[in-house]
Amino acid sequence: MKTLNQKNQQIEKPSLEYYLNLQYSIILYPDPEGGYVAQIKDLPGCLTQGETLEETVANLNEARELWIETAYEAGDDIPLPSSNDSYSGKLLLRMPKSLHRRLAETSEREGVSLNQYIVSLLSAVT
Repeated sequence: MKTLNQKNQQIEKPSLEYYLNLQYSIILYPDPEGGYVAQIKDLPGCLTQGETLEETVANLNEARELWIETAYEAGDDIPLPSSNDSYSGKLLLRMPKSLHRRLAETSEREGVSLNQYIVSLLSAVT
């Protein structure tokens, strides 16, 4: 699809596939009534929920695709993923062995990685 810029020159709009392959940050937190809620802040209104972390992430991926496809077909602007280069997303954390064990056991019961489980817990308190 082509669009016109300010000087009436045609420029190529990125393809739908381009937008679908962008990597957006997600926010994931436990729902007080059970299950989890997830959203993509860069895509206003793009949120979902699920009973497990795995289901919630799968539902959010589907919601993201539908959000982007709808916006693309309507000719609306699709925001690019925001970036914050001042934070790497990595954190070294030391904790008691007993806490590590409890977190690992709970994440295994939930069927998610330890990292996903800890991120979901941290998201709930921020």
